[in-house]
Amino acid sequence: MLDHQTPLIATIAAGLALAFVLGAVAHRLRIQPIVGYLLAGVAVGPFTPGFTADLALASELAEIGVILLMFGVGLHFSLKDLMSVAHIAVPGAIGQIAVATAMGVGLARLLGWPLAAGLVFGLALSVASTVVLIRALQDRHILDTDRGRIAVGWLIVEDLAMVLALVLVPAAATMMAGDDVPLTRMLFALLVTLAKVGIFVTLMLLVGRRVIPWIMHYTAQSGSRELFRLSVYAIAIGVAFGAAKMFDVSFALGAFFAGMVMGESELSQQATEEAMPLRDAFAVLFFVSVGMLLNPMVFVQSPLAVLATVAIIMVGKSAAAYLIVRAFGYPSATALTISASLAQIGEFSFILIGLGISLALVPAEARDLVLAGAIISIVLNPLLFALVDRLRPARQADVSGQPPEVVPTGLTGHSVLIGYGRVGSYIGAELARTGKAFVVIETREPAIAQARRDGAEVIVGNAAAPDILVAANVAGAQRVVVTIPEAFEAGQVVEQARAGSRSLEILARAHSDATVAHLDTLGANLVVSGEREIAERMLERMRG
Repeated sequence: MLDHQTPLIATIAAGLALAFVLGAVAHRLRIQPIVGYLLAGVAVGPFTPGFTADLALASELAEIGVILLMFGVGLHFSLKDLMSVAHIAVPGAIGQIAVATAMGVGLARLLGWPLAAGLVFGLALSVASTVVLIRALQDRHILDTDRGRIAVGWLIVEDLAMVLALVLVPAAATMMAGDDVPLTRMLFALLVTLAKVGIFVTLMLLVGRRVIPWIMHYTAQSGSRELFRLSVYAIAIGVAFGAAKMFDVSFALGAFFAGMVMGESELSQQATEEAMPLRDAFAVLFFVSVGMLLNPMVFVQSPLAVLATVAIIMVGKSAAAYLIVRAFGYPSATALTISASLAQIGEFSFILIGLGISLALVPAEARDLVLAGAIISIVLNPLLFALVDRLRPARQADVSGQPPEVVPTGLTGHSVLIGYGRVGSYIGAELARTGKAFVVIETREPAIAQARRDGAEVIVGNAAAPDILVAANVAGAQRVVVTIPEAFEAGQVVEQARAGSRSLEILARAHSDATVAHLDTLGANLVVSGEREIAERMLERMRG
């Protein structure tokens, strides 16, 4: 008889199944699906009745999600991009960490905790969640913009700071225990950590930059998509694990540099497509694992402390980030985006507070407050972004004198191009050559620059947002051409464009027969499948 005592399979099955159900309910209620994923974690956690998933296994599965997510970010984030935002990301992250830590110390003192507990608690509240931040930027298609690069660079600096904190906290605990630890020993530990991080980065830039692209090209030449996909996962997870074990670098940071090096290969786009499905599945498990850690009784036993913790995360920390970004001369829209991106906490917060508890530096109540603050801030973060999105278009002008980012077009009878990649830019160039007016909706800086060179009016934003389509005057346009490859987002655009005008001509692209049928159902007049068109051209030649 088979033994079905398989906690790993049970954890994955229960986590994904319940996350799907509650995520679908949240989507139906027009709430971010992340809320459903978190509630799924609470339902299968140890503090609620019924089935209890394995928390340790769930946490390890969540780490894989973080690795794949940061690997995908690295694929789109070059070293040049990282250095271009260092002047704001480094001082900004350090300043914001200092402010949040000070506020955390203040709350800890009000709760009667010692200074050491306050420092660990404050540090835990100062660092944002990788998963939440990247997901928010990706959902709004601003990951590749200046705002997105600053936010990611800021996050990388925070991760580096937390790596150093994880080294110094045990030494601080030893000092608190009464053992005499010389200052020179602490400084030596700090220098060793910096040296390890430096060696890892140097190896990735000097050796990894040559080895990783070579592996990718060698595997691609084999002609096996299965091997290519396997090489992507092996590099992402292998480099992250090796970085953590050999250099004491976080999984997230190791995966980020692996992706950044692979991004220099010509096969980076294909690698991104292969990594996405598994990345999304494990990202869901991350949110489930966070929900499992929450003891709901903390809301009843310490409501004021919970509110104060949330206020530090979402008000104090965000205000500090906003003021710092504005102090560096960036427009208010950029400052609002950065402050909203950082108005939550996550992975490193849990690791740091767990370490503090294991070393008897902080009381167990601190973990409950951190988890409650994480849950609430993650749930409210999409609402904060929605508020930012509302504020930005409504502004007549930024206080720095910059014009608003979303300016409604005055064109009518024009074409609206959704996306200006390889397909969109080809169409746009032809429209420009024939003197036809067109508006481009894009978020990526290189594509925006190219569209403007081709003479297009450009609206920066997510085409699935109703206000962006209104700004492009879709109702008064002659046609909408949806060139983005993502089926779900293309479907949202088609559906909203058709709702705005029944006579509008809508053209879209697709990669499968299922997507063709999906877009047809939503109201597209013509859906072009690339593979089918290629086959038709080849058959046409063969018949001739």
